[in-house]
Amino acid sequence: MMYIPPQFQEVRQSEIERIVAQFPLATIICQKEDELIVNHIPLLWTKDASMIGHIALANPLHKLFPDGTDALVIFQAEDSYISPNWYKTKEVTHKHVPTWNYQVVHMKGRLTFDHTTKAKLSAVGKLTKTHETIHSGDKEWKMSDAPKDYMDDMLANIVAFEFTVTKIIAKSKMSQNRAPEDYNSVAENMKKRQRDFLAQSMISKDK
Repeated sequence: MMYIPPQFQEVRQSEIERIVAQFPLATIICQKEDELIVNHIPLLWTKDASMIGHIALANPLHKLFPDGTDALVIFQAEDSYISPNWYKTKEVTHKHVPTWNYQVVHMKGRLTFDHTTKAKLSAVGKLTKTHETIHSGDKEWKMSDAPKDYMDDMLANIVAFEFTVTKIIAKSKMSQNRAPEDYNSVAENMKKRQRDFLAQSMISKDK
């Protein structure tokens, strides 16, 4: 369970979706007896309660766990150290200490693995299309750019999976507990330090 003071609880669905879209590399955690199995895998939210991804065939995850295995998935957005010097009221009270601002999304759910070519093509195709559009624009790489026999070999060496989301808990710790002048000063410092995502999150927190 994640510790979340009420003022830091993130309940805006639009902000949760923005975090997942901008920081898709998820930490996936499963438990096997007394050991935690951890993987870092990019995921794509395809519908309200479903995410897709793929792993290497050599990754033992799909062998260690049966379909329907419980998992915890964590998405971490931008973060930053916060200096007491950035608080305007520090000049008056000096009653401030350093802290850290960040945004995270925790999802509980179940993993289902799929070895079919159709599922693997779908996972690779959707993930590729999404990120090539973002990073390459009209020069995006397409699966058809590679030789068919090469792609067949690549697909043979992966396993597709779906993560069915059953619960979402999110946290945006962004100085909401500070005086307005301190909050605004931290937001300005995020801009100056090119923490653009975190700065935008602070600007749009009430929207």
